[in-house]
Amino acid sequence: MPSINPMNVSFLQELMTTVAEQGRALLPKSLFAATGDEDIVALSQALASGRGEASGVALARQILACYAQLDKKGKRAYFEFLGSAMQPDADEVAHAASDYAGAPGVETLARLQKAVESPRQEFFRRLNLAPGATAGIVAMRRDLLEMLGDDPLLDRVDADLRHLLHSWFNRGFLVLRRIDWQTPAAILERIIAYEAVHRIESWDDLRRRLDPKDRRCFAFFHPSLIDDPLIFVEVALTHEISDAIGPLLTEPPKPAAIENPTTAVFYSISNCQEGLKGISFGHFLIKQVVEDLVREIPSLKTFVTLSPVPTFAAWLSSAEGKAVAAAMSEADNAALGLMRRSRWQSKERATAAVRDPLLALAAHYFLLAKRRDGKPYDTVARFHLGNGARLERINFLADVSEKGMSQAHGVMVNYRYDLKEIEKNHEAYANQRAVAASRAVRGMLRTGEGAQGGAADTARKLLMAPKETRTTRKQTAE
Repeated sequence: MPSINPMNVSFLQELMTTVAEQGRALLPKSLFAATGDEDIVALSQALASGRGEASGVALARQILACYAQLDKKGKRAYFEFLGSAMQPDADEVAHAASDYAGAPGVETLARLQKAVESPRQEFFRRLNLAPGATAGIVAMRRDLLEMLGDDPLLDRVDADLRHLLHSWFNRGFLVLRRIDWQTPAAILERIIAYEAVHRIESWDDLRRRLDPKDRRCFAFFHPSLIDDPLIFVEVALTHEISDAIGPLLTEPPKPAAIENPTTAVFYSISNCQEGLKGISFGHFLIKQVVEDLVREIPSLKTFVTLSPVPTFAAWLSSAEGKAVAAAMSEADNAALGLMRRSRWQSKERATAAVRDPLLALAAHYFLLAKRRDGKPYDTVARFHLGNGARLERINFLADVSEKGMSQAHGVMVNYRYDLKEIEKNHEAYANQRAVAASRAVRGMLRTGEGAQGGAADTARKLLMAPKETRTTRKQTAE
């Protein structure tokens, strides 16, 4: 597995800093007189106008320093300047288009492509020359995303940044590294801070998640952000598909390495850089982690997630969710009403009544609830289904934490990555928005597409069987 040499990166950063300092001497002192909105605009215009590399590095460094001192209002004004001032020249585009239409060819096409390219893209390329600029530009986009709304000027800037970041953070530049207890403390601290799914409570908690006996953690890094992970995944090695998060997070360390584990459970995937939203590394991460795990542990055959359902409760409270629930039987709605009671999840009679109708609603949510573009309503589902996974199982009261109950009424799901079906599932989802799901999940539907009468009852009973008998009965049923 390739690695990044911190000494090489440090040397290059020091070299670029030296170039910036020397380049500063070549520029008019008026550009560095003060900092503020007007000065950053002048600096940006100077950088965009095209200068030598040394002076360009100095300008880029100063622009980032000025930007860091702006308040939210100043940052918005700066983005609006970038959106309005750095546009392709309309006359040049018209002339280049006319020349190409009159004489299509390599040269006329090249001139047309150059004319229509946004000057902002070249500006950000030059800005990226400064030491540490990549991290600064990612932070700029994080700020920009917080301001996006219906402002077309800001949308222009984001489109160009997104285009460039897709290139700069291409999979070919990323390095997968295993995170363990010997990983530098600075990186471990960031893992604790960035964990977005299941909070890491302490260093002991982190150490348990890195325990080599039955746990693994992997992260993607970029050469420009050498100590700052882009995304990381936590994995549990087991002999069965986990149906609840509590045991994975609270069980004590194993006294010895688990013997010939058959299942790898991806129970937490955290994106670390808000400024890289929309630049997906997750599918690359999962595929490479699977490959690395199989090389290390050949006994592994099953690869699943134990995933949260962060928008299920919100959907259930929406007009659509309420309408779906209202179409269920009076008895089902009476049972669902029990969820309004405090700590209903800890009361045996309430959970027995709620289980069936809640899982039926969850099945409808995953299989039938769609956005306007035809994709599933659920954000996590879109990610895994788009990567070729199959919705394997819906788990009742799998996360009874405060967060799990408020977001999903305790529901979690398993997505299964079957290496023989990934490509087929991906193509079906990409082309027909088809949701790959097990027969057990489809059988949970009460109404609408996929409901199967008696077969649905059988599948529901199978899915809700006691844990110790579920695997055997499921194999028999299928």
